[in-house]
Amino acid sequence: MADKYTDFTLQELMAVAAAREIQDGEKVIIGTGLPLIGAFLAQKTHAPNIVAIYESGAIDCKPIFTPFSVADPVLVPGAAMQGGLVEGLGVVHAGDLDVGFLGGAQIDKYGNLNAHVIGDYRNPKVRFAGSGGSNDIGAGCKRTIVMMLHQKQRFSEKVDFITTPGYLGGGKEREKMGFPGGGPSVVVSTMAILRFHPETKEMYLASYHPGLTVEDVKANTGWDLKVAPDVKETERPAPELIRILREELDPTGIFLKKK
Repeated sequence: MADKYTDFTLQELMAVAAAREIQDGEKVIIGTGLPLIGAFLAQKTHAPNIVAIYESGAIDCKPIFTPFSVADPVLVPGAAMQGGLVEGLGVVHAGDLDVGFLGGAQIDKYGNLNAHVIGDYRNPKVRFAGSGGSNDIGAGCKRTIVMMLHQKQRFSEKVDFITTPGYLGGGKEREKMGFPGGGPSVVVSTMAILRFHPETKEMYLASYHPGLTVEDVKANTGWDLKVAPDVKETERPAPELIRILREELDPTGIFLKKK
């Protein structure tokens, strides 16, 4: 009988891919959903010494149970500190955050994110919730990990509004604006892993998820997406990682859909 953990869902693959981006000992500001699951997976495996921080002000959290949100009370017991929004984002403004997780309604080829409006700002087709702390995180963290639904209208050549700065127009434009953080390092989408060219800062395809092709990813991207010479299939999760996700981190399927 095949090991029941050899198969995996797209969400599980994304959580594992996000976890791989976190290094041991890093300070990580975490959001609700897959970023939270990915960070806890890293903490349970290869990065036990990360310092988990939440916008709600919970710092260095090691909860017994997976929290439902960034304000879940289970984050408080055992935390090094429980403050408020000022403390949570204050670490970002102090320039002491290694990694931040971000998402949005749109992303462009230079990693700029839009979580404000689709269409004209003053007369939009759709209006979203806005920045929250995403502008602070994107501007101040040493690097950011973006998690996105991969659709052509979301991966747009130019976003309708810049909520969170990526590399702006590319090249050294971000540096010229004086943002202290380093910008996005990776995009984990529902189709692929995408990274940024070190000089042009344009996004490129690094790997495509199992069951998909390079052509599938390009067809769902709103610009002529560049492809790495060594592009490959995204690494499949080890069965033990899937077991941890299902049995320890999200046994009731709150964030990861049950198979």
